[in-house]
Amino acid sequence: MKEIIIIAGPCLAESREQIFEVARQMSRICSQRKIKYYFKASFKKANRTSLDSFTGIGDQKALGFMAEAKEEFGVDLLTDVHSERDVELASRYVQALQIPAFLARQSDLLLAAGETGLHVNIKKAQFMSPYDMSHACGKVFSTGNENIWQTERGTSFGYNNLVVDFRSLEIMKRNPYPVIFDATHSLQLPSLGAESGGLREF
Repeated sequence: MKEIIIIAGPCLAESREQIFEVARQMSRICSQRKIKYYFKASFKKANRTSLDSFTGIGDQKALGFMAEAKEEFGVDLLTDVHSERDVELASRYVQALQIPAFLARQSDLLLAAGETGLHVNIKKAQFMSPYDMSHACGKVFSTGNENIWQTERGTSFGYNNLVVDFRSLEIMKRNPYPVIFDATHSLQLPSLGAESGGLREF
């Protein structure tokens, strides 16, 4: 059986206390079940619906708190990157870089992430076919980096709604890289007014 991993954490790093609480609980749960755990938090949110939305406590401050949690609880770290500058900064702190879904076709970003040699988790864009993920993965692979993950997070279904076509998991598995299912974001209801919502009951 191939290794199962869990990526979980707050959407955004908001405080040291929040980061430590999540890392403490999740590392304990995953350790008991012998599951590899990656603590995930964005060190900033560059894609909020509204300009007035909270985007972070400061890039290096957030990454510093995450690095402390890695030392304290022995967890590996994953964070979103939105630009080549983000890649340069975040790669000093984390073990995995995540390409947000809206940026899954951005060649320069994928190449910069690949050149770090770290794990690169590419989230399939809401507008992308699962067949197109081979091209996104190929961009990272072209740097010599084979540490590639691909994530399904739902497909746009009309306005402000997502659905998951589970056939896409099998299609993406045709690429020689692990497939991850993002259960949380697949239940997102994007851009309901000034912010996104979700269907927590599911």
